[in-house]
Amino acid sequence: VQLQAFGGGLVQAGGSLSLSCAASGSSFRAAVMGWYRQAPGKKRELVAAISNSITNYADSVKGRFTISRDNAKNTVYLQMNSLKPEDTGVYYCNADFGFKNYWGQGTQVTVSS
Repeated sequence: VQLQAFGGGLVQAGGSLSLSCAASGSSFRAAVMGWYRQAPGKKRELVAAISNSITNYADSVKGRFTISRDNAKNTVYLQMNSLKPEDTGVYYCNADFGFKNYWGQGTQVTVSS
């Protein structure tokens, strides 16, 4: 499985950005898909995850971020609204099949104050 992330960039606080992650392979629907981020000097942390029926969010992004998936397109999305400077970091897409994890390349999100 290969994951390729798109989106990210520079935005002012209060703005919005959208990330997408396209997965190769035919087993996409079997994976729990997630977005993680890593700020400078900090550990990578879970931002949001989605199975085929359940979503999970970090407390810091609840009400502002929305994760969704389109199994027909093998793609997972992250809509980020009301962005804050503390949302700055490298965002990574993850596919968790239980027995194995796959990571995409990171995409930089920078929120200026």
